[in-house]
Amino acid sequence: MSLYIESINNLIKEFRKLPGIGPKSAKRIVFFLLKFSMDDITRFSKALVEMKEKVRFCKNCFSLSEGDRCSICKDESRDKRKICVVEEASDVIIIEKTSEYRGLYHVLGGLLSPIDDIGPNEIKVPELVNRVKNENIKEIIIALNPTVEGESTSTYLKKILEPTGVKVTRLASGIPVGGDIEYADEITLGRAISDRREF
Repeated sequence: MSLYIESINNLIKEFRKLPGIGPKSAKRIVFFLLKFSMDDITRFSKALVEMKEKVRFCKNCFSLSEGDRCSICKDESRDKRKICVVEEASDVIIIEKTSEYRGLYHVLGGLLSPIDDIGPNEIKVPELVNRVKNENIKEIIIALNPTVEGESTSTYLKKILEPTGVKVTRLASGIPVGGDIEYADEITLGRAISDRREF
């Protein structure tokens, strides 16, 4: 038997569906929302509905957009010969914040994971290959997380893109700025050494 009335319990269950929200966090959020005025709740719920109705995936790069194409794909000043491949649309925002990259993007929408039955056709790999073949792309920059799935996806992408003749690069990795060699793990340190560049 639940200690909460049904409407509160139902909302707690809904918030628990969100990533990183456990039972205690869900309860705190619901009890915080109870303090909102009716106008605040109406604005909050309207914003959720509006997001779901308006946001879609760009038909070109699969990033988030409110139209058929995202603002980056529509931007004529971008370098259309480069594509940075990322796992999720949120990664685009992170890279854009650096102001260092001026090319296009391709959002895979996940990573290869045979255990979870996620193969190339379950993510946007065929669409990437089509873009390389049809859009005069000169360089693919792989910007995936250095996890087991990220590494296997990166390796797979390099293998299937090699026959097209496109240059395939990946983000440099190693010891972060401000990091200490003493605290780096062997894999990170090894990558830093193998990916070293001229000073």
